[in-house]
Amino acid sequence: MNWMMTAFQGGLDSLASYLAAHVLLCLVPAFFIAGALSALVPQQPIIRFLGPDAPKWKSYSAAAGAGSLLAVCSCTIQPLFAGIYRKGAGLGPAITFLFFAPAANILALAYTGVALGAEFAIARILLALSFGIGIGMIMAIVFRETDVARLTDAQTFAEGGGIPGKTLLFVGTLVALLMSGTLKLDFLKAVLFSTHLPWQGAPAIQQTLDLWVPVNEAIGAEGLSLHGALLIALLAGIGVFAWRGLGKVDEGFNRCTPIALGLTILTLVFAALGFKVIDAGIALTVTGRTLAVTLFCLALFPLARSFDDWDVQQWLCETWRFVKMIFPLLVLGVFLVGVIRVFIQPEWIRSVAGENTVLANLAGVVFGVFMYFPTLVEVPIAKMFLSLGMHPGPLIAYLMADPELSLQSILITAAIIGRLRAWTYVGLVALFSTVSGLTYGAWVNGMSLWMLVGVIGSFVALIIGTLHLIETRRKA
Repeated sequence: MNWMMTAFQGGLDSLASYLAAHVLLCLVPAFFIAGALSALVPQQPIIRFLGPDAPKWKSYSAAAGAGSLLAVCSCTIQPLFAGIYRKGAGLGPAITFLFFAPAANILALAYTGVALGAEFAIARILLALSFGIGIGMIMAIVFRETDVARLTDAQTFAEGGGIPGKTLLFVGTLVALLMSGTLKLDFLKAVLFSTHLPWQGAPAIQQTLDLWVPVNEAIGAEGLSLHGALLIALLAGIGVFAWRGLGKVDEGFNRCTPIALGLTILTLVFAALGFKVIDAGIALTVTGRTLAVTLFCLALFPLARSFDDWDVQQWLCETWRFVKMIFPLLVLGVFLVGVIRVFIQPEWIRSVAGENTVLANLAGVVFGVFMYFPTLVEVPIAKMFLSLGMHPGPLIAYLMADPELSLQSILITAAIIGRLRAWTYVGLVALFSTVSGLTYGAWVNGMSLWMLVGVIGSFVALIIGTLHLIETRRKA
């Protein structure tokens, strides 16, 4: 019975920490972006640039380029992936976008270089770029028939047309809101104003929260602050009013719609506000991030008014549809990760990952799945395990797998593209991550460049031969 309570507590701790620290400034804007892509962006340009018949150099370059600009984790990228996939992107480019954004965005690469060294950053970008495009192409070939069937009607209307300027500006503002809430730049962290608010009960509440949801750096448990608890309460309030305010908005605006949107803006601004419990009460800090998030939220109002009421209703309706499809799976996945993480000891990983073996690299991949950390947090965790004796090869395998294969992202991907495609993607990422670790580890161990090229060439030849065989049998 004690182990069941411990596991349940681990799940609740994981969920509370995630909702408080990582959902609001990244995932909430991402849902609204996905809704805008689905409702406001014409299908023709998406198919023209990312469709299955688009030139490969154009579609895969566009997918990787778009992914490199978004500093998001595997959960936040899911609604964006669902948005472009639903709108007509081919499976291959969409998968490349899904893979590349969390694995090799600019911020993740820069942080990797600072924390682990330039060699790790270079290895990460080269491996993520080549394998991200490779996995996308393999998925496109394996599932070509069903993907073409999915887009047959859409491609009939793919000629001509572009994205209206007001739509570009609106979606661009939403993306700017997402980036201003997630990027760790100096001007966003700069303090503009600070003050103290008296609240005698705040320290006692924080002590209680520390007991309920304790910090445990060994397993990545971040605890729950008073700020986070208030944000969870606001998030619950959004859910209550959005159930009708956004869920029924296709039938027309109702009284709950402005309340849900107002609570969303309030929550985002409050999430961007510096909030710290001190002995005398609360220390509040207004930073560049607070100002940027506030301004971008306010800018959305006049931009939204430039659209017809029907377009705005469809945008909000699509946003809520993505929330209903993705958010419950995200909650379930994060909870299960917390439960599983209780029983996985970091010492087990270190004991089998000290050498560059297949088992060690597979351990790095499995660790990335069940010990999920939000974007960028995987880098200091990797640094910790490197200092504890993990071989650089398995470390690269972990860095490749962790941003891609969290349990919750697997569940969400299956809901978007189907279980067969999702598990094929999971298998390919696990395979390529393991090969990445073995390759980098062999280079670190001193394998000659020619031998390394030969091994990689043999692996690529095997993949190409397998795909050629699949394609030949399909035509026959």
